[in-house]
Amino acid sequence: MLKLSSIIIKVILPLVLGGAILYWMYRDFDFGSIRHVLLHEMNWTWMLLSFPFGILAQAFRGWRWCQTLEPIGERPRRSVSVYSVFISYAASLVVPRVGEFTRCGILKRYDGVSFSKALGTVVTERAIDSLVVAGFSGLTLLLQLNVFNVFFDRTGTSVESVMSRFSLMGYFVTAVCGLSALALLHFLLKKLSIYNRVKATLGGIWQGVISLKNVKNVPLFILFTFGIWASYFLHYYLTFFCFDATSHLGMSSALVTFIVGSIAVVVPTPNGAGPWHFAVKTMLMLYGVGANDALFFVLVVHSVQTLLVVLLGVYAWLALSFTRKRSAMAPHTA
Repeated sequence: MLKLSSIIIKVILPLVLGGAILYWMYRDFDFGSIRHVLLHEMNWTWMLLSFPFGILAQAFRGWRWCQTLEPIGERPRRSVSVYSVFISYAASLVVPRVGEFTRCGILKRYDGVSFSKALGTVVTERAIDSLVVAGFSGLTLLLQLNVFNVFFDRTGTSVESVMSRFSLMGYFVTAVCGLSALALLHFLLKKLSIYNRVKATLGGIWQGVISLKNVKNVPLFILFTFGIWASYFLHYYLTFFCFDATSHLGMSSALVTFIVGSIAVVVPTPNGAGPWHFAVKTMLMLYGVGANDALFFVLVVHSVQTLLVVLLGVYAWLALSFTRKRSAMAPHTA
């Protein structure tokens, strides 16, 4: 029963949520016209030019991961690290967020890297990426404040309306409830026979989290971080030139829609399907793109980029099948 509930929460609900949003968006859409757009109206040169940046974004992530693992005594091969990232993105298309565990498992299997320590560095990595997105979001919000205000009005997601529902006492009660829940969880874990194992696992995760302060080449780490997000953006921005309806939009428009799309994929659906379509389509319409043209854009771009993720995952799986596993006692070389 517990296993069935887990499958429903991790697999079925995200699929249903993403599918429901997509159905609502495309319920009156003429899918028969897709073939004509793909063959006669779309400039595939720009789409192909965007592919290297999609690959680089994941490769940079793999190389940066090696940097965060090194201070805690783990030195996986760079190729295995990159392959694990490729597979993690493909795996998350099936079960959202499972890729984070998948890539840690691959490093443990092929290079003997501690799973808990690797997971800790992933937590650190996600925290850094969240700060980067938050920083770019704040800057973009200031530069394009009028556009965001219209977006919040049209989608009913006004920040003021949400915050006004909480009083000072409401924040206090929420904090107390949260702390109480954590205290109860701690008490229950202490009573369980697996407490020591859980404690050791959490200790390994914590080592991974604090590994950042001991990264040797900080400028390279920053360069990799910038490279990841610059590549993500160019992977997306170049697709604007594939369609007449979006080719005239400037880089600021692309940055706004990119940020909104990046926030939307937080919703746990396969590769952000549904929330990403809705958010980007809505923002494009605010910049004067017709509703039908915006639907074509998000459908084609998301589908093609998802296909690239699948192909990279297949390539990495094949590459790993020809990769020898490194003994835990073997010298750790890159």
